[in-house]
Formats: sequence, C-alpha cells, structure tokens
Amino acid sequence: MTAAGPGPVIPNFGQGSACVTGNHFFCWGWVRQHWGDTLEPHLVQHVELTVIAVAIGFAIAFALALVSHRLRVLDQPIAITAGLIYTIPSVVAFEILIAYFGLSNTTVVIPLVGYSLVILYPNIVSGLRSAPPEVLEAARGMGLEPRQMLWRVEVPLALPSIIGGLRIAVVSTVAIATVASLVGDRGLGYPIFYALQLPTPFKTEIYSAGVLVVGLALGFDLVLVAARRILVRWAQ
Repeated sequence: MTAAGPGPVIPNFGQGSACVTGNHFFCWGWVRQHWGDTLEPHLVQHVELTVIAVAIGFAIAFALALVSHRLRVLDQPIAITAGLIYTIPSVVAFEILIAYFGLSNTTVVIPLVGYSLVILYPNIVSGLRSAPPEVLEAARGMGLEPRQMLWRVEVPLALPSIIGGLRIAVVSTVAIATVASLVGDRGLGYPIFYALQLPTPFKTEIYSAGVLVVGLALGFDLVLVAARRILVRWAQ
C-alpha cells in the first residue's frame, strides 16, 4: 500500500492516475486496467459458485418434491427441516464448516445449496400439485400410468412455478455468494471487502464489483425469463 502525498491511502497499482490517487467517485481507467487481473476472475468465480450451488440445490429439491408429492406425510417434515436451514446465518454456517472443510469451495457451496433448497422445494411441490383435477382425470382416461402422468402432465404444468422458484433462488444465491469472500479470495465479494478494509475505502473497486453483482443477478434472471417463454409456450 502506498500513500499519494497527503491524499488518501490507496492500493499500489503501479501507475496511479489523478482519478485513482484522488480516490474519485469512479475511475474507468482503473476498471480497464484491472479487469483481467481483478474483476473478471472474481466474476467467473461468482458465476461458478452460483451455478454449482443452484444446480445441486435444484437436484435435491426436485427429488424431495417428487417423494413428498406421492407421500404427503413427508411434506411437512421436509418443509420444516428446510426452514430450519434457512434460519442459520450464512456467516455462522461458513464458520462451522471451516472446521471440517477448511477454506475451500465446499465450505461455501454447502450453505448456498441449503438456502436454494429452501426456496426451490416449496415452489416445485406447489407446481406439481397445481394440475387441475379435470386434466388429471382426462390423463387417466387416456390410459396414462402414474409415471407417465408425472412427466407428461404434472411436470410440464409445474414448469412456471419451478422456473419462478429458480429465478428467486438464483438471485438470492448471487447475493449470498458475495459473503463467500469471508472464506477466502473468491467471488465478487472479495474486491468489495478488500477495498472497504483499506484505510480509505477505494470507491471504484467497491462500485465496479457491486455493479457486476447486480448485473450478474439481472443476467441470470433474464436467461430464466427467456427459458420460461420457450418452455412454457402454452401459458401464453
């Protein structure tokens, strides 16, 4: 770290422009110079954490929803257990898991999976149970077996609810993954917290990483909206 005269203390970036040394509101030059070594790598890590966590959470939630859809007695125990997971603060979960998995991606992914599971499970169950009785009766009249009804009728009709749950889960995972920087140098939260811990917080790094977090959440959401329009054409 170096101090630029009597001005604010800033990171030593080798060549500091007047904008950087003066810690102005936003410095495009710093963003261009440090996109490849600071912002892009952490953006890629953030995407990876989000995709892995939501994919695993969806697989678990979908399996549990299929079981409770057939065995209604299991619905409440599963929902209560998922709700209890959501009450655990992410920071506390990270601290507990560090003792077992160290400063690894596993420590970060497990809580993210748990939180996405809480959101996805009730949406999938609600979607599977949203099929109108007359539609199910017509399917039975056509001779469809329970498994065929599930995949040809109930799951397709549940897609709007499932994708709606995915949209919420992805956006919340992107937000919570920002705290993953507490476990190590990973995700867009790291440049934000690093810049905040400087004697004089470096505004450009904070704002640029924060904008990327918001943009990532919006990007994922737009992809899922497009997927819904493609997969659920009948809803239009």
